[in-house]
Amino acid sequence: MERLKLFNTDIEVSRLCMGGCPMGQYGWGIVQEQELIDAVHAAIDNGINFFDTADTYGLGTSERTLGKALGSERNKVVIATKFGVRAGNGKTFYDNSPQWIETALHNSLKRLGTDYIDLYQVHYRDATPIEVVVETLERFKNQGKIRAYGLSNIQKKDIGEFLPFAGSFASVQDEFSLACRKNENDLLELTEKLSLTPMTWGSLGQGILTGKYTQDSSFGADDRRSRKVYVNFHGEKLIKNLHIVDAMRPIARKHQVQLAAVAVRFILQQIKGSVVLVGAKCPSQIKGSLEAMDWRLSPDEIQRLDEVSA
Repeated sequence: MERLKLFNTDIEVSRLCMGGCPMGQYGWGIVQEQELIDAVHAAIDNGINFFDTADTYGLGTSERTLGKALGSERNKVVIATKFGVRAGNGKTFYDNSPQWIETALHNSLKRLGTDYIDLYQVHYRDATPIEVVVETLERFKNQGKIRAYGLSNIQKKDIGEFLPFAGSFASVQDEFSLACRKNENDLLELTEKLSLTPMTWGSLGQGILTGKYTQDSSFGADDRRSRKVYVNFHGEKLIKNLHIVDAMRPIARKHQVQLAAVAVRFILQQIKGSVVLVGAKCPSQIKGSLEAMDWRLSPDEIQRLDEVSA
């Protein structure tokens, strides 16, 4: 398993991180808790030591499931979670106030069954001044409740706001995959100018890059991908994604890996020093992504994937 240290920390993580959104058991179709737990164990058994979740995934269900799955293994792994997305009165809103950070942190620690979080991340920005957010996070870091803190869903237009705190944050994550490259330049510029480890979510395009779906595939009402806002599965975007998958197939056959492994390998080589988040509902899904390790795409293969996904 390839590993690296998160910038500005001594925290060593696997470059493949198990994403916790499916652990929320909401909006991904049929999800079984025991299969999620088995997927966590399969990840650990195969060298993954990094797990990313958020307090809003399933309104705490993801954190509880991850905590239950890790059990006595907790101190052998790195846990990342997020704060700042709140739900109430039928609405979702952002809150990075010191008061909410303290409440959210206490609740996350309890659900995860731990007394510290390795990487505590701002899920989305709100109007709270960033210096207030940093001051609050530093206080909890000094108390030993968090080891490091990071950013999520930040764009390069925000760089000026964060420049005075370059070196304070450890990481930044955003959506990036062969099916979604619109954030690529932002991610690269943010990581360079703010000294951050880049992390990618949506790395398999919500599953479209696994090769399991066609133009005729459909999803039930309990699967978020049935909604047109999940563009990877609708209209012209779906057609383009299927062309990308077709380009991936001979590469996967050549390297004797699953399509998911090609999707992950592309990110590992395209975004230098990155950590790739992959969601999984069962052990077989995490194992498909694990096949991305210990080989490399050739320059010609990178060029082909670059062209078809541009």
